[in-house]
Amino acid sequence: MVKDNYILGVFIGLALPFLGFIGFYEWKFSLFSVQEFLNLLNQQKSILSAMISVSLLLNGAMLTFFFQKEKDKTAKGIFFTTCVYAVAAIAIKWFL
Repeated sequence: MVKDNYILGVFIGLALPFLGFIGFYEWKFSLFSVQEFLNLLNQQKSILSAMISVSLLLNGAMLTFFFQKEKDKTAKGIFFTTCVYAVAAIAIKWFL
């Protein structure tokens, strides 16, 4: 059974968006090389903001899963990292 602790939740919350980034790249931009894609992200911040937002959907799914399993500490760790990513997405959209 999965342990219930904040550190595990933070780790899951940090790792899942990276899987989402990879999935977003494969889904929308697989025709570009990774270097071309990174250059595109640097030029068009709206794509980066959209990518972060889509990636956070994985965190939302895992958050729901852990709350249903009554693993509240793990869910709180995921929620914390989701909030950090959300603030980053807003900052990128508004300030960069």
